[in-house]
Amino acid sequence: MAQEERVLVVERKVVEQAGMFHGFTLDTDRYLPKLFAPGVPGFMPRPQAEADPAYKQLIPYVIMTYHGKYLSYVRGKRAGETRLVGNRSIGIGGHINPVDDEVPLFDTDFREMYRTAVEREVAEEVSVEANHTDSIVGLLNDDSNEVGSVHLGIVHLWVLDSAQVSKREQMITQMAFMSLGELQQLRDTLETWSQLCLGKLGELARRGESEVRT
Repeated sequence: MAQEERVLVVERKVVEQAGMFHGFTLDTDRYLPKLFAPGVPGFMPRPQAEADPAYKQLIPYVIMTYHGKYLSYVRGKRAGETRLVGNRSIGIGGHINPVDDEVPLFDTDFREMYRTAVEREVAEEVSVEANHTDSIVGLLNDDSNEVGSVHLGIVHLWVLDSAQVSKREQMITQMAFMSLGELQQLRDTLETWSQLCLGKLGELARRGESEVRT
């Protein structure tokens, strides 16, 4: 019998204690130390996590940018999250699953495990043949719908040195780098998290480029 999928979660009360928010926040310093504190994150069966708003699944949401344009794609019918099929997205990522030799001992190094898992999740969906920087630039929360109520997005910005990105997953269709103006024209077709990020893209890009310089 296939092993039940387990996903990385934190209790909702951890976010509430730090300050519950709706939408997009740039205040990563307020939340990340609490989300990845020893003893806070852990793994639980995905069916349970999907049905219990007392927990938030931590989902990396990787935005890729090159020369002022952003990677965008449409989720096809083979998408793992069927509730998002047909929507355009500017975020690559997915659930964080445990890998035996990466799960930290004594809950001391979940953040490093998370970073490794993000690279792995992205590599499962797209092939990035460009050098890049990786900055965590924000968090996403939307309790207005059943998908958002059990997920918390951790927004990464990858600044690429070329546009050499190709798809690996069949569920990715119509992939292309688009300007902010092009994405704004397609706003109504974007999934909720992408819409929440859209108004902040310029600021996110400036923040990511600033971290590259420093």
